Amino acid sequence: MSIVVTGATGNLGRHVVEQLLEKVPAEQVTAVVRSPEKAADLAERGVRLTVADYNAPETLDGVFAAGDKVLLISGSEVGADRVGQHTAVIDAAKAAGVALLAYTSAPKALTAALADDHRGTEKALLDSGVPYVLLRNGWYHEVYTENLGPVLEHNAVVAAAGEGRISSAARADYAAAAVAVLTGEGHENKTYELGGDQAWSLAEYAAELSRQTGKEIAYRQVTVEELTGILTGAGLPEPVAAVFAGVDASIEKGELVVTSGDLARLAGHPTTPLADAVTAALKG
Repeated sequence: MSIVVTGATGNLGRHVVEQLLEKVPAEQVTAVVRSPEKAADLAERGVRLTVADYNAPETLDGVFAAGDKVLLISGSEVGADRVGQHTAVIDAAKAAGVALLAYTSAPKALTAALADDHRGTEKALLDSGVPYVLLRNGWYHEVYTENLGPVLEHNAVVAAAGEGRISSAARADYAAAAVAVLTGEGHENKTYELGGDQAWSLAEYAAELSRQTGKEIAYRQVTVEELTGILTGAGLPEPVAAVFAGVDASIEKGELVVTSGDLARLAGHPTTPLADAVTAALKG
């Protein structure tokens, strides 16, 4: 039996593999990657590497074995046929007879277009009959803290989220929840709504940035249409920009507030405060 992590060199996948290695022997971990060069350090530590691509179903043959526990990390290519990509993984996992397939989805309340692929994948997974876990991940701190350049340059957090609040957490927190499911028992056919312990608004985020930088950073509210234009001007394709701007509309409606407590409970510790993520980003 192996614990198989797809997208293992991605931002979330790296955290998952690192935390798995703290709990199980490296030879029990399989990292599915597109570029083995990016995972050379993992191979050196004894992790089994398998090269496969969501876009090429034939490369998934032989990746999984009976009894494996699998983490399917959702593809990051917004605008691609992500449901098709994910279904190829699900089909291969079913054919192999895996014991469990966990999928990183989106909160149930999220109605933004970004969630459509997740809903389609959830349906494919449930229809497959494979024992599943739905890890409905909320927003990541890093969505904001990894993009501080323009904010600090213009002294403004620009968004179309109104006074909506966000229950975000660090990628490492979501990884800890996934690891708990992959290494624990009794999670079959469960759904977890995952989000940070403390919800916050973008006005509060701007205030925290002001406090930590000593600069006066404002929260500048724009419309969804204006934000789409700003993102397009920054180089995003218009359809992708519209998807991201649509998430702000969902934030304004409160759709990224998660109150289940599932994330801290699975992770086994309180979630990382936003202020800590800001501090780490500013140091970096």
